Amino acid sequence: MLSINTVVLHADCRYRILKAPSQGYIWIDIDSDNAFPELIQAAVIDQLFHDERLKLQDDPYGELVNEPVEQGSKHQHLRDERMKLIAPLITQEDVYFRSTRGKLIQKRCAETGTPKKTLYKLLRQYWQRGCVPNALLPDYRNAGGKGKKKVSTKKLGRPRSITPGQGSIIDASVERMFRIVLDRHYANDKGTSLPYAHRRFCDMFQLANPKLAESEYPTLGQFRYFWEREYSKPERVRLKTNRITYAKDVRPLVSTATASVQGPGSRYEIDATIADVYLLSSDRQRIIGRPTLYVVVDVFSRMVAGFYIGLESPSYVTAMQALSIAMTSKVGICHRYGLDIKPEEWPTVGIPDAILADRGELLGYQIESIENAFGVRIENTRPYGGDAKGIVERYFRTLQANFKPFAPGVVTTTTVKKRGGSDYRLDATLTLEDFSKIIVASIHQRNRSSVLAKYDRSADMPDELVPTPINLWEWGIKNRSGRLRSAPPDLVRLALLPRQKVTVSNLGINCFGEYYTSSELLKSGWLHRDSSLGRIELEAAYDPADAEQIYLFPEKGINTYWVCSLSDRSRQFRGQTMWELWASKERQKKATAKAKIVDESSKRQLENMIDDTIKKALRARPLASASSKAELIRGIRQNRTEERDKERQAQKAMPAHSSKTKADVTYLHDKPEDGSFPDFLEDLFGDDE
Repeated sequence: MLSINTVVLHADCRYRILKAPSQGYIWIDIDSDNAFPELIQAAVIDQLFHDERLKLQDDPYGELVNEPVEQGSKHQHLRDERMKLIAPLITQEDVYFRSTRGKLIQKRCAETGTPKKTLYKLLRQYWQRGCVPNALLPDYRNAGGKGKKKVSTKKLGRPRSITPGQGSIIDASVERMFRIVLDRHYANDKGTSLPYAHRRFCDMFQLANPKLAESEYPTLGQFRYFWEREYSKPERVRLKTNRITYAKDVRPLVSTATASVQGPGSRYEIDATIADVYLLSSDRQRIIGRPTLYVVVDVFSRMVAGFYIGLESPSYVTAMQALSIAMTSKVGICHRYGLDIKPEEWPTVGIPDAILADRGELLGYQIESIENAFGVRIENTRPYGGDAKGIVERYFRTLQANFKPFAPGVVTTTTVKKRGGSDYRLDATLTLEDFSKIIVASIHQRNRSSVLAKYDRSADMPDELVPTPINLWEWGIKNRSGRLRSAPPDLVRLALLPRQKVTVSNLGINCFGEYYTSSELLKSGWLHRDSSLGRIELEAAYDPADAEQIYLFPEKGINTYWVCSLSDRSRQFRGQTMWELWASKERQKKATAKAKIVDESSKRQLENMIDDTIKKALRARPLASASSKAELIRGIRQNRTEERDKERQAQKAMPAHSSKTKADVTYLHDKPEDGSFPDFLEDLFGDDE
């Protein structure tokens, strides 16, 4: 059974059902300009359905029902006037049949004085467009050919009244030049203006039309009209925006970060920034620059799980320190900064499912240890894809907003002194300790009570749930699958420590050019001075804050480790950090490099002197000798004796040294009774117990 106003497709024509009398259906072709209602038997309709020659279609005029019409507008006036003309006709069933329709329309023409053609047109429009009053709205929206190209043999638009000349007709050749110039000089991210591109067009147009007056050149308005007509608004935005900026800040967003996570701990985002404040040294006497700030945020709850505040540059090493805090209890580090909290106040303790980071810190083999040990999925953003982790990116601005209005030494737009201004770097007042206290307190306050007004709730979240990070975390743990997994803190720390390739020699484990040893290493036999053992390459973990120990993995693929300490050969770095070790090694390399330059110069001078001496000797040597070769050989011993005697006589002629008082000898050890020198062989080569 077909409903009134249903649109069906038959024989490539669309029909609208107007009436359903007892003998069948009355329909009309909605695409024909000469169509009239037709009666079709119900049996024929049924047969067409069974033969699959009749299909339902979407109503192409369905939006007319809800199209808004402004009260008192011309559209409303025309619609209502037209409706009054055909209102008496559409209520009579005879108007659907050809035999009676003509008389009814003729009568209505006599009553209103409206031409018969107009009434037929209005009735057809009413039936074809859905039998609703809005079907009689005028088609002004189609007037003018919006978006269509205008073709004319004369210049379009208002004639000029001020500017000289008649103007130019924009034909296909001019449009081609328009497009070439726009693509070359304007449709890019170089920041050029449209008037600049138009001037480049004029240069090109002048070459093609050298005899034409400049007043007849296509105008900037015609140039702009072509740009706006041929290039859509989204396309213009894309072309005029830098590719990286477009992908990061302009392109449409189709979802949210929260929609892709299941609950707390599903995904952590980590990122670093250089804080916008200059700090002083601990003695407040020197400006030490701007600190590095790492933040680890849980995507589901927006809870800050971990952080790093220090002076090290963003790197894998500093990122691991932030992740280590994120996965362990924060009670101890908060106490260090004067904030006493309970474990339940900062419950982000455990290992997440995934960590999202930039392609810098967590892209490489270093992070594989935590991936393999705990099954953490490491996700990296695309190049210049900071928008992929917008939560942590936005958090930096929120966090720094707490201290920026109050703290001296905050970075401003320029360091140039204006009238009455000062260099903000000289205003530095806070130390790293002060800054850390402020940041930790700000993070804790936000985790506990900051209301996330724009948080995108899921359907199962109750309306009474206040969207603060701690509330969202606790609700997610109870009602969603909490994804954090517990693990011993020591193993977590070891998995997060950076790794380094090391080699084994008879001096110990070589790591960063220094040597480490352990009792397990001595028992392994790897330190014996035997070349048959060959070169052994292993992997070790190290703590950047402690250069005295490394954690050697003696077998690849197994987490068993040996704790190795600095050997006596590398004792100079005991009590230092790895950063101090690296800095010292760097200074040593620079000093050695300078010394090598001096050494090379000295060697070059020595070699030149040797070469000159040999050349002089060759020139001074007689070309021929009166003695035979045999006589020369036999005379070597006698010649040596004579030359030695001359050397002894020369030494006798040298002046004698002035006499000096003999100094007392101070013995480092007890003086032996027999006066012999003490023997240190036992100390040097004795075996350790």
